[in-house]
Amino acid sequence: MFEEMPARHLFGFLALATGITIITLFEMSASDQTIEVVFQSVLYIFVPVLYFGFYFWKQGTSVKNVVFFRGLFRWLPVVTGLVALSFMFSAGMLWFQMYILLPVAPWLVDFSNGPIPLPNSTFHAIFTLSIIMLIGPIAEEFIFRGVLLKRVIAKTTMWSGVIISSLIFAMLHVDIIGAFLFGVLASLLFLRTGNLLVPILFHAVNNSLASYMMFVPGARPDWLYILNSSEVYAEAAAYTIMLIGSALLLMLAIWRLSFGLEKKLKDEQLTKLMDSYSESEKNELRDSL
Repeated sequence: MFEEMPARHLFGFLALATGITIITLFEMSASDQTIEVVFQSVLYIFVPVLYFGFYFWKQGTSVKNVVFFRGLFRWLPVVTGLVALSFMFSAGMLWFQMYILLPVAPWLVDFSNGPIPLPNSTFHAIFTLSIIMLIGPIAEEFIFRGVLLKRVIAKTTMWSGVIISSLIFAMLHVDIIGAFLFGVLASLLFLRTGNLLVPILFHAVNNSLASYMMFVPGARPDWLYILNSSEVYAEAAAYTIMLIGSALLLMLAIWRLSFGLEKKLKDEQLTKLMDSYSESEKNELRDSL
């Protein structure tokens, strides 16, 4: 399914639509709010809906083949645990970055701890939260864990697909290391389950919690995040333990999710290949073996 969707067409379409949108908005002298809403609508809604709608129609298949509720609930504890580990690792990495920056750029540390207000407009605020918490995770999982991951795997190996798709995903985020590990986990969840709804849920829950802590004053728990620069050195031991501990647990989770996965994927590919043969071709293949 995703293996037959050309990634170059998707990214070419994204680049073309982005360029046309930027030029049009510039010519219209649009406001900052209009630019943000239109640009994100094109990037996360217009292009993905047209691209995936066309290729699902062309293949004569349905999105229900890759997004379904069957077996989802048994993965809820796994997703919950991975979200918790991801937050602990991100908090540890944020502390580590502050630890390095504090002697040379204390203003940057104070800025990163400052509150982030929601847009004043009710529509703009709802739209922003919808993109972050739901629409963005759906679009990004279809793009990175669907097309990009599967296309690279089809041309190379499982781990090449996981690493390359996760690296590209990470380069589009501020927390590059955390986003890369997040991409690896999301990729393995999809490959393990065959259900894109599992990494979508992982992504949506993660972004929803991040939005709550980002936009709601006082929502950041003081035991998890550095709240002021004076804690950077004072809490160094606790954050070092959290960073190392969460990193090790994430590596364990990656190992567990990937255990036996390459063989599983190869067996599935072999089964699909055999199903495409006629009975006479199958018999000839058996005789030759």
